[in-house]
Amino acid sequence: LPSADVPPAGPVDLPLSLLEMGCSGRFELITHPIPNQPLPPQSTLPHGLPPTSLSLETEVEKQFLRDAAWLPIHDTDFAFQKFLKVTQRKVNVDSLINCTPSSLHSGVSVVRDPTTGMLLDFTEVLLENTSLSAKNSLSLQRQPGPPSESLRGSNTNYPFLPGGMEELTLDQIQKKSELEEDIDFENDLLRIPPGLKVGMDFTDKDAKIAKAEVNLMSLLSTLNDITYLQPEAEEKEEGKGSKEAPKLPRTNSLEDLGIKDVVSSSTPSEKGKDDKSKPKGNSEENKKWAVPVNITSPCDDFYKRIPNPAFKWPFELDVFQKQAVLRLEAHDSVFVAAHTSAGKTVVAEYAIALSQKHMTRTIYTSPIKALSNQKFRDFKNTFGDVGLLTGDVQLSPESSCLIMTTEILRSMLYNGSEVIRDLEWVIFDEVHYINDAERGVVWEEVLIMLPDHVSIILLSATVPNALEFSDWIGRIKKKHIYVISTMKRPVPLEHYLYTGNSTKTQKEMFLLMDATGNFLTKGYYAAVDAKKERTSKHAQSFGTKSTSHNTSASQDRSVWLTLLHFLSQRQQTPVVAFTFSRTRCDDNARSLDSMDMTTSIEKAEIHSFFQKSLSRLRGGDRQLPQILVMRDLLKRGIAVHHSGILPILKEVIEMLFSRGLVKVLFATETFAMGVNMPARTVVFDSIRKHDGTGFRNLLPGEYIQMAGRAGRRGLDATGTVIILCKAGVQEMSDLRVMMLGKPTTLQSQFRLTYTMILNLLRVEALRVTDMMRRSFSESHRDTQAHEKRISELKKMVSSLPPLDTEGQLSDMLPYYHTVTELRTTTEALQRAILESVNGLKALSVGRVVLVNNKQHLNALGVILQVSSDSVNRTFTALIICEKGNEEREGEGKENNNTFPHFYNTALFIPEGPCSHTVQKLKLQDISAITVKTLKVIPDRIIDNYNKRQQPRFRLDPPGQAISTATQELLRLAEANSSGIATLDPVNDLQLKSVDVVEDSMRVRVLQDILREFNCIHSPTFAEQFALVKERMSVQEELDRLLFLVSDQSLSLLPEYHQRIKVLQSLQYVDSSGAVQLKGRVACQISSHELLLTELLFENVLSPLAPEDSAALLSCLVFTQNTQVEPHITSTLKEGIDRVLSVAKRIGELQRDCGIPQTAEEFVGQFKFGLTEVVYCWARGMPFAEIAQLTDVQEGTVVRCIQRLDEVLKEVRQAARIVGDSVLGSKMEKASLAIRRDIVFTASLYTH
Repeated sequence: LPSADVPPAGPVDLPLSLLEMGCSGRFELITHPIPNQPLPPQSTLPHGLPPTSLSLETEVEKQFLRDAAWLPIHDTDFAFQKFLKVTQRKVNVDSLINCTPSSLHSGVSVVRDPTTGMLLDFTEVLLENTSLSAKNSLSLQRQPGPPSESLRGSNTNYPFLPGGMEELTLDQIQKKSELEEDIDFENDLLRIPPGLKVGMDFTDKDAKIAKAEVNLMSLLSTLNDITYLQPEAEEKEEGKGSKEAPKLPRTNSLEDLGIKDVVSSSTPSEKGKDDKSKPKGNSEENKKWAVPVNITSPCDDFYKRIPNPAFKWPFELDVFQKQAVLRLEAHDSVFVAAHTSAGKTVVAEYAIALSQKHMTRTIYTSPIKALSNQKFRDFKNTFGDVGLLTGDVQLSPESSCLIMTTEILRSMLYNGSEVIRDLEWVIFDEVHYINDAERGVVWEEVLIMLPDHVSIILLSATVPNALEFSDWIGRIKKKHIYVISTMKRPVPLEHYLYTGNSTKTQKEMFLLMDATGNFLTKGYYAAVDAKKERTSKHAQSFGTKSTSHNTSASQDRSVWLTLLHFLSQRQQTPVVAFTFSRTRCDDNARSLDSMDMTTSIEKAEIHSFFQKSLSRLRGGDRQLPQILVMRDLLKRGIAVHHSGILPILKEVIEMLFSRGLVKVLFATETFAMGVNMPARTVVFDSIRKHDGTGFRNLLPGEYIQMAGRAGRRGLDATGTVIILCKAGVQEMSDLRVMMLGKPTTLQSQFRLTYTMILNLLRVEALRVTDMMRRSFSESHRDTQAHEKRISELKKMVSSLPPLDTEGQLSDMLPYYHTVTELRTTTEALQRAILESVNGLKALSVGRVVLVNNKQHLNALGVILQVSSDSVNRTFTALIICEKGNEEREGEGKENNNTFPHFYNTALFIPEGPCSHTVQKLKLQDISAITVKTLKVIPDRIIDNYNKRQQPRFRLDPPGQAISTATQELLRLAEANSSGIATLDPVNDLQLKSVDVVEDSMRVRVLQDILREFNCIHSPTFAEQFALVKERMSVQEELDRLLFLVSDQSLSLLPEYHQRIKVLQSLQYVDSSGAVQLKGRVACQISSHELLLTELLFENVLSPLAPEDSAALLSCLVFTQNTQVEPHITSTLKEGIDRVLSVAKRIGELQRDCGIPQTAEEFVGQFKFGLTEVVYCWARGMPFAEIAQLTDVQEGTVVRCIQRLDEVLKEVRQAARIVGDSVLGSKMEKASLAIRRDIVFTASLYTH
């Protein structure tokens, strides 16, 4: 109803009013209103009746014509000034203060009839957590942000709480950190807020403050007491009941109770049952997070358990796929490790289908952009509702399945994207990419940051440590990961050596490993012989090794022609030939100018597909030399695939290859990484590759990944892998390792990046140390087991008897510490001696040594034998001793626990008749090497001694050799009774390393100190020392474990402090760790964040034209070296110098803060080889001309310009944050200038 103007109630009007009931439109009549009050319609709704419909015309007129406040004040236009005089403009200061209305604290909920579902009424419901927003909370309860930020999030948002990170418990909140103190709410209040010059004066001059009746702290303390009273009360009750029930130990959770107590008290018949259920109820400590799934037995009841699956395939699933699907139905996380063609995609497809059924979302991440594009096409055909997000493309982001690169998912997690709320699955494809030194850390960050409600699917090539990796993920996420790994290949492989190089020898192919995996040495030797027959007599005399690794181009050409001729005869095409250099790929393809492998029908098909695909290029771009060369090659069924090829050409080649129209594809390793394009045959041009530092053989993992491209499921019975022996046959051991070796284990490449540190610092609840503690590199830290042991040790310490440190024993503890230090120092010295040549020479047969162990104290011995193993060397020696102390079992007198030989150098001289023993000594037992040697006959002494150990010769007198040696030792001992001269490691043994010199000096000092102590003269010294030792050993283990559990033991902690120091000195964060404006900007930028931010704040980019700044920033994305010197303008030269000086400054600062990277290395990573190319491209020069300016291949140029566009977008974003709109629009212009033609042609896969 339009609101009618009702006249005020008069005396004639009836005292009636309407009360509106809810939104259902029912009214009630109220007949006794309050006297003298007007009668408006009243409502039960929390916020009154909904407004009546507004007239748009009046609204517009009111806002824009009658109210001049919306017009700008600073317009200098004359007519406008006149208009301002006509309209009286009221100054409204309040309009400048924008205060967001507080959120509604209540909402309306529906009451329905439980049986019919009919609407009955509406009730008002109080809402909790209304104040939570993306700016202050990690909770999923927070309200969504603006729709514009829902996809990528915003860098001022908090991320959602990562799964497995616990929110603080009450105990942790109650514990105060060092910085906290009790606040006294009356005295010592701070007067000046941080950042302000003046503050507030709280001293009240006149009025006396009435003493507060209740002090807040006292209130809190009573609360604490209450919480502590409860357990006692409970225990009292338990005490009453304990007579009837066996008493269980009190704990906070049922799991800690362990089942053992229950089992022991249960009757034998129950015992079996309990044992079975034991693993389930077992306590947290020994929980295994990774659960291996058995895939050997067939899964018969699959269709029973999943009667209507979310997705059906036209083929019967393998066992491992069925197991994975069952786990997905149970909403568990899985790790699937299988060979490339085994069908891991099935698992991903099922997850996507499930999330469509559940109305949730799935994110599919892949390491390579090309792979993302292909998956987008595949999934789009299967599911339809699929979106793609990469650095430069964004297609239907509202879809239920999103395909993206891992970096984008990382930024979505850090920026709290709303997509995460609906997320059910994240699928990580090609997880073994976590080994990538550059980008591996991104996977770890994403895995750590994913919230709890997201389940994880990991797809990987076969890796040996899948269990360990999954256990790490399970532990940080606190959920089970089911590991399904299968070594089975759907199409088994046969590996051959090929030695042919002419029509005569073209059949020389030798089977080296058959389909069942047996290595055949026969085939190897046959290949060697075949190769040998052709080499001259001269070369034969040197064996196979003499051949060089390189062959000439003409030799190469003949090998390839022969091989391909042979393979096409045997119908073994299509072939992928892996070659580990791009130039080699191109040369090989060009050298096959006489080969033609396609029929005329195929030629027509290739031609039409090629023309159609390139129809979206501009005319000039279609005539690029690379495209023309490739067109001719393709028509003959030959193609090349590597990073130097234009992206659109690569896609054309991939599509033609998967249709079987490309018969021979010369590819580099990247082809094997992502694209699932199997062939019938794989050929290895060589098995050595250059990995950026030097040449090495292929690793087993790389070989398996590439060889796995052979064999197409459903088309070939076996796949053929051929290794070319162009120069000579490879070493058998190398081939063996490569084919049968373990693939590379997954290793953590976790490292700290400034972006990560800043992103975590801006959120109080997340600490960088938490991220470090959860990284895979720290996965060996088993904190739970440590915590358990720590509590045991703490109990032990408290149960030990107190120490007696009175009188003479007062310096007992310092004595213990000195002795311990002396022990460790001497052990280090002994190790150094043993590892040195001179030391081993001195410890040879006949050397007299000083022996100290549980049995002997300062006894002289002579070495008879030295064992040969270098790890734990033992010395057999003849030692003099008391009669009756020859045997070991007596374990000597206990006094040796106190290490008396450290201060008492007097030699052992037997009181009674001198006896002897022959023993194996460890290095620790020899406390010094004397300067003396004796002539001994070791074999005789040992034989004689061993003979007299037998019972029947026990009483024979010792042989001649032994008695002479014993007499000599005794004479030495009596001559030097107060101490014997020993060899000094530094002067005598010539060990001059710093450690040894320092240690030997320290030993002397410590020995002198030891003589000063009083406690050694105390009568009870020995037993007291034993107590101290026991107590201290427990204490030391406790300290060690406490250190291991603490953040201090993180291997990256020192580097973290160094990086924080860098950020503080550049003012990205302040001294308390709060992120400043510069830090905010750096958060926006994904790589080289320090350099870019510094360039922004030093206004290096502002004075430049858009094309100049684009050219300058190309140094951040270009990583190759070029031979061509670019010709550039003087402004660009200046710009480059400024960039280099900023980089140098950052590099030096990093070095000063302790980061182990020299300034030169830091500056060296920025390469300016493409500045001219980008400059000309931004100014509109066609691509064909640009390609001639540089020796960098076309594909690389395109990729760099595409990545440069992402950098420009980031800088634009950053400029907005700083408020530099001019720079922002410049970046936009630069971005538009480079986004054209062939560089930004849309991918064929996404159309």
